[in-house]
Amino acid sequence: MGRPEDAGSLLLKGALPGAEPEVSDEAIADAMKGVLSEEQQKLLENLDKESHTRKLVSPIIERVFYLLCIVVSLYHFITAFVGTPVVLEHRSLHVGMMLTLGFIMYPFGKKSGYKALGWFDWLFIALAMAVPIYIWTDYLGVVERAGNPGLFDLIAATVLVALVLESSRRTAGWALTILCLAFIAYGLFGRGLPGMFGHRGYTWMQLSNHLFANTEGIYGTSVSVAASYIFLFILFGAVMGKSGMGAFFNDLAMALAGHSKGGPAKVAVIASGLLGSINGSAVANVVTTGAFTIPLMKKVGYSKNFAGAVEASASVGGQLLPPIMGAAAFIMAEILSMPYSVIIVHAAVPAMLYYMGIIIQVHLRAGKLGLVGLPKNRLPLVKEVMRQRGHLLIPIGVLLYLLLFSGTTVIYAAVITIVATIVTASLKKSTRMNFRTICDAFAEGAKQTASVAIACACVGVIIGVTSKTGFGLTMANAIISLGSHSLLFTLLFTMVTCMILGMGVPSIPAYIITGTIAAPALAKLGIPLLSAHLFVFYYAMFANLTPPVALAAFAAAGLSGGEPVKTGFSAVKLALAGFIVPYMFVYSPQLLLINTTFLEGVRVTAGACLGVFLIGIAVEGYLFAGIHALLRIIAFIAALCLIDIGIYTDLFGLAVLTLLFLVQRHLAGQNPRSAVSGP
Repeated sequence: MGRPEDAGSLLLKGALPGAEPEVSDEAIADAMKGVLSEEQQKLLENLDKESHTRKLVSPIIERVFYLLCIVVSLYHFITAFVGTPVVLEHRSLHVGMMLTLGFIMYPFGKKSGYKALGWFDWLFIALAMAVPIYIWTDYLGVVERAGNPGLFDLIAATVLVALVLESSRRTAGWALTILCLAFIAYGLFGRGLPGMFGHRGYTWMQLSNHLFANTEGIYGTSVSVAASYIFLFILFGAVMGKSGMGAFFNDLAMALAGHSKGGPAKVAVIASGLLGSINGSAVANVVTTGAFTIPLMKKVGYSKNFAGAVEASASVGGQLLPPIMGAAAFIMAEILSMPYSVIIVHAAVPAMLYYMGIIIQVHLRAGKLGLVGLPKNRLPLVKEVMRQRGHLLIPIGVLLYLLLFSGTTVIYAAVITIVATIVTASLKKSTRMNFRTICDAFAEGAKQTASVAIACACVGVIIGVTSKTGFGLTMANAIISLGSHSLLFTLLFTMVTCMILGMGVPSIPAYIITGTIAAPALAKLGIPLLSAHLFVFYYAMFANLTPPVALAAFAAAGLSGGEPVKTGFSAVKLALAGFIVPYMFVYSPQLLLINTTFLEGVRVTAGACLGVFLIGIAVEGYLFAGIHALLRIIAFIAALCLIDIGIYTDLFGLAVLTLLFLVQRHLAGQNPRSAVSGP
């Protein structure tokens, strides 16, 4: 029998007799442990700008940078436990440290200073730290002069805005930077705009000081969340990664689902969902997990495009999956002033439906193509995996207990969980973390946070201009006016806006922008505020799947050898339940377990699960045998009826499902060949 640590070396051999593997067994084994090949790393860097970091050649600078990252993590870790400095001081120092890391990690351009820092990089680093030093040395003066800034306030504010825009351009590309520049231009010249979008107009001194000297601009809510929740939970993910949690998730998924029909695809869904919830990066998750799941899916018979689509859709969904949700839940909790524990409970059912939809389509596709799983004798055993690394689940249990039952704050729970992870990992020699490994984890946590924190600071520019000019209220009124004629049309307009924004902007900033502007307007139309925020959040995430950009699908296609656009459309089909469910929980908040009893919650959830099952049947056109096109349409309509919370719609959907089940079972019995080949 295979052992967990040896599982990867056995998987390709014998999966389909007579076929040669496209990827070596050693590469599969390395990928299961999280080790990427040079080609995979290049693919990640080409598609995910946040991963395209400098390779420092100076050992002295590299060592100093390593120590700086550890110091940054220790600052956030210790202040989370003992308390932070005054708000503006703490946030300014956080932004200064993140900007410093960003200017070291990310080069000015593709042709300049990829391995060494230029003089302008050192200048940017000095200015990045000069701003918080200025605030710390004259804190009371900066606050008191907020409405009447002096010359040095103007200089500091201008430098801060310029540094944030430049660092955002380096880490996330031009899209977010251009969007910020457009908002700044609107703040400066909006006086000349006709109609409802015109405003009184502001000078650069007024606008820049608003972005600099209070908590409604760059040092606002988004930076507050980045400096606390996001940093700590990214650090938690880095510590878990160094303890071997990624390999544990991969082995566990392989042990649980590898042998089932179309097993590697189910492994991809499970492993990518678990890892994606923690790391929050869809593209990085695709490359990390897809490095071994995609070759295995192709090996058992899935097409290149479908294999890539499975990995892409599963990786994107990780950010929808509690308890961590890729850090978005913490931002939502801060914006809504709602306990984090409440948000993850309400978000659980839609996330479950999303992954259930992918699993069902994967299973039905395997049945239609007559695919089998991997040989059991080449897979790890669940008990062996749990014996080797099962103790790594203890920190997750500690986290859930602290968040749901203890009444402690999220920040305190994160600190305790990080400590619990280090202690728990030491229980077994194979997962034990020595001092250097812990230092590596703390350094990695700071490096992974830099791009997210810089994007959050850049979003602060947009939010600051929005609050100063009243643009948010204007947009809200426009959306409300639109919604008074048709709520469905308003939701469609909001969905498209979120997805377009998400195509060029990282998912968390995309959610913050749409959550600040669109979600309150939807709430004024009678939609529960949490439903409105989850609605815009889902579609901001799905931009990673949807052509023409679809970065997650492009990354998966790069690994599978498939066509990026076709992979993207296949991923959209797999994620179809996720595109439908947000509309359902807007019209029926009970799907989020809002204002519902336990029994009603069970009924609504069960009906939605059956509805998602019917969606899979309708999309794949298969249940025991091929399904006629007309029956597929009827099945899709019945699926929507089951997801709806009404009693009569549930009964209709259940009747259609029962009838379809009996008919297809009969057809499969009459023609066993069609049960394998499908339509």
